[in-house]
Order: sequence, then C-alpha cells, then structure tokens
Amino acid sequence: MAFQQPPLPYDFNALEPYGMKAETFEYHYGKHHKAYVDNLNKLTDGTELADKSLEEVIKATFKDASKVGVFNNAAQVWNHTFFWNSLKPAGGGQPSGALADKIDKDFGSFEKFAEEFSNAAATQFGSGWAWLIDDGGTLKVIKTPNAENPLAYGQKALLTLDVWEHAYYIDYRNARPAFIKNFLEQLVNWDFAAENLAKA
Repeated sequence: MAFQQPPLPYDFNALEPYGMKAETFEYHYGKHHKAYVDNLNKLTDGTELADKSLEEVIKATFKDASKVGVFNNAAQVWNHTFFWNSLKPAGGGQPSGALADKIDKDFGSFEKFAEEFSNAAATQFGSGWAWLIDDGGTLKVIKTPNAENPLAYGQKALLTLDVWEHAYYIDYRNARPAFIKNFLEQLVNWDFAAENLAKA
C-alpha cells in the first residue's frame, strides 16, 4: 500500500494573520512534503518496506548506509506531518495544565525552556529541526540535522520546528531568529504537545 500525504490540519491561508503566508504552504506542503512522499513510494515499491508503517520504515532504515535515501524520505514525511500539527492559528503563548507543570519542573521555568528551544533552533547548522521531547520521563530540547528525528533514537517527540531554509524563506528571508520568535509567540500548538505528552 502506498504511503499517503496527510491533509494539512488547516487551510493554506489559515496562518497568514500569524506570520506564515499561503505561498509558504503552497511550496512547503504542496511541493517539498509531496516530493518526499512520492520519492518514498518510488524507493519502497516492490520491497519488503512497502507494507510497513512509516514509523517502522524509519526505525528499520536509520543508520543503514544502503537505505539512506529511504530513511531520509520516510523521516521527512513523518517530520513534516508532525510539524504541521505543531502549528495552529492563534497559537503560541504558554501551555497550561500538566505540560506547563512538567516544563517548569524539567527546565526551571517556561522562559528557560523558550530560551533553550530558541537557541537549539537558531544554532542548528544548515538544515534540520528543533524538538521538545520526552526522554524517559524527562522533557528535553534537542536539535537534529537533515531528516533525523527523535523517533529514530527511541525518544518521544512532543513538538517540532522545521529550520530548513525553505520553511521560512518566503516569510522571513534569512532571518531565522525572527521565524523562531514568531513560532513561539503566535504559532505553537500547545494542545498537540500536551496530547503527545499524555500518550503512553
């Protein structure tokens, strides 16, 4: 069965009032994300990986030099789907409930978390991702290069920010820090992060 590109959880123009143009989604979702899905289907067609779940493909191909292309495309399909859900119209601000308590406990304060997350996103050299993860019951911020993700390392992702240049160039040109700031202030979907934290 072919891998599918999940629909966006909002319209292409839903985030325009919050710093991301419809044009960004036309390219990022409509072309980049779609290309990863198409490439993954071509690479796995007729192989034992074709009938596995996306998560199984990622775990099976990570660090396998003969399947680096499969891993890169599978991980990018997963990463992008996770990223779209990490955003929402009129998001941002601070979380509440159990997630807020956990952030305070593990980082010291929300401000410390925001500082650490912003730094990880800003200092990821070249292409990659910044993540809020649950690592064995402790919340941490990590950054990963290219297509790598917490799933490949056996960690639970709660939230991500795509810092590949195509994620922000239309809206922010080369100003990655402005993109990061806007993400935290207007776009973060804390409900999604809280749901991920609550999952067993």
